[in-house]
Amino acid sequence: MAIHPIEFRYGTQEMRAVWDEERRFAAIVAAEVALARAGAEVGMIPASAAEAIAQGAERASLDRAKAIENEIHHDMMAAVKAIAEECGDAGRYVHFGATSNDILDTATGLQVRDAISLIEEKLRRLLGILLRRATETRTLVAAARTHGQIGVPTTYGLRFAIWAAEVMRHLDRLAELRPRVEVGQLTGAVGTQAALGPKAHEVQARMMALLGLASVEVSNQVIQRDRYAEYFFFLANVATTLDKMAIEIRSLQRTEIAEVEEAFGAKQVGSSTMPHKRNPIRSEQVSGLARIVRASVEPALQNNTLWDERDLTNSSCERILFPEASVLCDHVIRLMSVVLDGLVLHEDRIRANLHILQDVNMAESVMIALAQRGMDRQEAHEVIRVASMEARAAGRPLADVLASRPVVTDRVPPGELAGLLDPERYIGTAVIQVDRLVERLAPRAL
Repeated sequence: MAIHPIEFRYGTQEMRAVWDEERRFAAIVAAEVALARAGAEVGMIPASAAEAIAQGAERASLDRAKAIENEIHHDMMAAVKAIAEECGDAGRYVHFGATSNDILDTATGLQVRDAISLIEEKLRRLLGILLRRATETRTLVAAARTHGQIGVPTTYGLRFAIWAAEVMRHLDRLAELRPRVEVGQLTGAVGTQAALGPKAHEVQARMMALLGLASVEVSNQVIQRDRYAEYFFFLANVATTLDKMAIEIRSLQRTEIAEVEEAFGAKQVGSSTMPHKRNPIRSEQVSGLARIVRASVEPALQNNTLWDERDLTNSSCERILFPEASVLCDHVIRLMSVVLDGLVLHEDRIRANLHILQDVNMAESVMIALAQRGMDRQEAHEVIRVASMEARAAGRPLADVLASRPVVTDRVPPGELAGLLDPERYIGTAVIQVDRLVERLAPRAL
């Protein structure tokens, strides 16, 4: 019976498969086979034994390993025995010179590598969606908000472009961290490689080359967990970016703002009691699950503070952390891609909100014009501030208030005020910024 929601509600099939029991056992088997082949290449074990181990390992089963574990209460040794009993006389060479975490941590490296590949693909797809939406809305002017209050105009294209640039930084981070987390080790009981003899470094290097992983330079019994902490930091950082997007969408979908809306199916139900509801449930799910992904960071950091050459406190913790954080992060990337791909923009509401303050939010434009025409900048700020407060208090257009002030009209004739107060003319380099970013990032997107 399924218990955890990632078993039946959250997560993609491909990411869940990376962390399921079968894949974990397959990664352990792959590490043991690579160890045997590397050992044979340097003369540590017979070549015939390595070949027999490779063939026998294909017959080893997770079920058999679990049955053995029930008897001996050691998961790694159970896997070794399950492999060895399929290898005949060569079974005595299975796990030769290794300790448990040489294999377990190396197997984790293989799983992390596969997880990162899936996340990278989804981030590239998300990047492509954001670049497309940025291009579609490059000239769609909207009210920007600071402190939750309407400010000078922006464009929806710039909003999407800002998110796209952040996703691209995550892709850059991913490329930078891969060599540090996609690693394996063969360092023995306390890191000295004593059981491997004088060719220990050579065996480790060859083993990892066969697996497509980097080798640790130095270690103790376990791969140092600062590497894995970086992976969890990355997942939390990505989830937080998605949370930021979700919060913005949720805010802009408020009834009072209503500028955007998640796609809503013809038969979709918004509420069990309020039939009219159209809720941003996908964005809310992103925000909620981002909290769980971020929560993985603290235990991941504590997993690096092990006693001496190692203890076991990280093991049980990581059995939960790796699949949970990886599956949920992968899930929210996919979910936000769906939201953004189908996001509906209500241009009538965007225009209405842009002018809801009767252009008081365009005060900066007039202030700059006054300063450019000789007025002290600080004086110009005070003149326009007082006029703006009066306009808001009286519910009058800012143009009417400014037109009655000679201190303004002496420098800016009333006929020019309309142009200065037109939001469409006050978006600076927003369109240029979007175009440049799209051109630069398009080759990196899917």
